[in-house]
Amino acid sequence: MTAAFLAGAIVAVVLALLLGYQFGRGDVRGRWFRRSSGDVASSHAESVHSDSVHSDSDVIPSGAPVVADRPRVVPDSAALRESDLPVVTPDGQMTKAGLLSLIVRNSEVAVAVVDDFRDVVLYNHRAVELGLVSEYLLAEPVWEHSLTVLETGEQARFDFVPPTSTLGFLSTGRATKRSAESVRCLARLGYHGHERYVMIYGTDDTENLRVEATRRDFVANVSHELKTPVGAIGLLAEALIESADDADSVEHFGHRVVAEAARMGNMVSELIALSRLEGGEKPHFAAVDVDDLIDSAIDGTAVSAEAANIVLRADEPIHTWVRGDRMLLLTALSNLIVNAIAYSPENTTVSVSRRVTTSAGVPMVSIAVTDRGIGINPSDQQRVFERFFRVDKARSRLTGGTGLGLAIVKHVAATHDGTINLWSQPGTGSTFTLSIPQDLDAENADASRQSDKESSHRADPQIA
Repeated sequence: MTAAFLAGAIVAVVLALLLGYQFGRGDVRGRWFRRSSGDVASSHAESVHSDSVHSDSDVIPSGAPVVADRPRVVPDSAALRESDLPVVTPDGQMTKAGLLSLIVRNSEVAVAVVDDFRDVVLYNHRAVELGLVSEYLLAEPVWEHSLTVLETGEQARFDFVPPTSTLGFLSTGRATKRSAESVRCLARLGYHGHERYVMIYGTDDTENLRVEATRRDFVANVSHELKTPVGAIGLLAEALIESADDADSVEHFGHRVVAEAARMGNMVSELIALSRLEGGEKPHFAAVDVDDLIDSAIDGTAVSAEAANIVLRADEPIHTWVRGDRMLLLTALSNLIVNAIAYSPENTTVSVSRRVTTSAGVPMVSIAVTDRGIGINPSDQQRVFERFFRVDKARSRLTGGTGLGLAIVKHVAATHDGTINLWSQPGTGSTFTLSIPQDLDAENADASRQSDKESSHRADPQIA
């Protein structure tokens, strides 16, 4: 936000210089820069006469200028164009005024200027894109804040929701999508002699709005998810107190407390890992042996598989490498295997396979984890990577799942410029495929080492 309004401040300086140049030249085209009440009235009358879209109530009588009581149609002359100013000097160099005009016209900050008579006298193309000027009218909320600034002399900051254009609806029968969901605006008063102008600057605040909505949802979800184990621990603690004389009950409730505490601890750990990934922290990338990665993931989940009577099976090594953060990749692969174990019935197999593929001309190493479990309905397959989403909530509670594992996998894949894909059939099982770009340099180096080792062995058979 600070960067956006710093850009707005730069545009303000540029705009002030540009207006000063126009005043110095005495440019009074259209409704620009009235020098007397007679000139003002004449300028308004000419503008009204030239705009056939004006209603009778918009016609300005001769004599004293009329202050608008509602937004008037913005004349074409108010749009900032390249032809408004001399762009080059006689020797072919760009003039300072031309450069300033270029900056304002191509700025990411929307600019609109309202005069003392409440008319728009200048705007750039970005003001149209963000809806400050729409269908030849200044947006009503923006106009109202401009009046407040004119009356009080105090600058105003406000949020503005651009209107939906009706032009697309008339031609297609569907409302046109807004270019921005929210615009953060600053209205500031400027002076030139006895004339006053309100300069409105607008920046697209859509991304900040979405981030804030995501943050609110995240906090609400975390609060809800943590509430469950905390509440369970409280109830179990009460049961322990009441069963102090029953050793079997104490042992039973004690194990439940430990399980709920472990579940809460896992959730906090995964929340920390997810926040680091979403925070944009740059991981340390190095060459990672895919075969060693898979072996480590299987070894780390073997106890969980044995407890659930699940057989873990892996295919043959392919002696290839990827470039990435080994701990992050191990976490992602382990999450996929643990997820497959949790949703598989007893006495079934979870298999891990690997192969080299190509995506858009980029060689990738794809690691697939397949289970023979309950499968996922098509309607849920797009949501399984959302935080806290669970296909089977009852099974998740039973297995201690946090609903964050697949969200972490998704972010790990994105961090490594990879992908995570899902194939699933209800009643048949699911296959999650994690694809990471292949590290050809590490693979070539490994092949070279193996070749050197074989050459040394042939030269001296006693070398191990």
